[in-house]
Amino acid sequence: MIHGTAAPEFEPLRKEFAAVLADEPPGHDAQLAAYVDGRPVADLWGGPSFAADSLIGVYSGTKGAAYLTVALLVQRGVLDLDREVRHYWPEYAAEGKDRVTLRDVLTHRAGSIGTDAGFTPAELADDRALAELLAPHRPYWRPGAAFGYHAFTIGALAGEVARRATGLGLQEVYEREIRAPHGLELYLGLPEALEPRVVEVIPPKPEPARDAPDSLGGIASNLHAGELTDLAALPNSRAFRAGGQASVAGVASARGLARLYAAAVWGVDGRPPLLEPATAEEFARPHAVGHDLTLNMHRAYGIGFMVGLPFLGAGSFGHDGAGGAMAFADPRSGLAFGYVRRRFPAPAGAGPDAERLARVARACALRLRGA
Repeated sequence: MIHGTAAPEFEPLRKEFAAVLADEPPGHDAQLAAYVDGRPVADLWGGPSFAADSLIGVYSGTKGAAYLTVALLVQRGVLDLDREVRHYWPEYAAEGKDRVTLRDVLTHRAGSIGTDAGFTPAELADDRALAELLAPHRPYWRPGAAFGYHAFTIGALAGEVARRATGLGLQEVYEREIRAPHGLELYLGLPEALEPRVVEVIPPKPEPARDAPDSLGGIASNLHAGELTDLAALPNSRAFRAGGQASVAGVASARGLARLYAAAVWGVDGRPPLLEPATAEEFARPHAVGHDLTLNMHRAYGIGFMVGLPFLGAGSFGHDGAGGAMAFADPRSGLAFGYVRRRFPAPAGAGPDAERLARVARACALRLRGA
């Protein structure tokens, strides 16, 4: 049974959401939310475990909040994308990383995907600990020569730069400047009082790792660490949720994800948008396009954000998560979209269900705008 509300123009989205849930195995839970031009047009959920206010770990969907925080600091002149990281964080210049810029870091070109020893679960939950380990370590390729998804480390790298520049952790800047003022249900460090609202992820059946543990993909996924990282189970840990590391530890609802992108581009509840058009365009412009060394697939990144998705308009930007979450802003249609699911997909990441819903949501938004 589908719960929630949708504007009349978004009735096709409600029907597609019902069809998606019907196509999944019994017990599937999901949430879906959409805004158009900063106004909510759909807030839907279904399945036996999700309620209107349920929260769940969104894995790399977290990165959207981290990148938006950095974008705000760049827009204000606090950070400069083309300044070397060492200007803010001198220790990072070790092992040939002295010329790495903040733009290199945010476009996954720095090569700081991990360390030879890997990370313990406690280190993975703490961006400050990750930054201390990454600063003296050599990069895994010549910075700028290639790119590869910095799955666990990009939030720590960007966060340490933000901390050195502002005196506040990235999570603190996000909380003060973005989450709290805009009432977003997307937390980098979940308050204990909200724990009863958390729905745990249903992990997949164990499968052999596709990457050798000591390959670039294995190192980026922390598969070579002494204590095996169970990615699917990470957000089911209270310690991980509380730590709020900015790469994969965010906890959110679909409405929180959609509202994040609506606030970024259009503004919500009468507030002005967080990003000026020039900032949004810069962060959405493709910067690293081609073969991703750690994911071993074709990818396109803007400044951090995933871009170039073929089912969205040019200039769209967002991020998915290993657990199947998807969120984005599509300026050409006015659409801000958020989707989360409980059952961890195989393969990991947003899949056909998210794309089906995004396509229908965009078509509804274009019709609503008369486009």
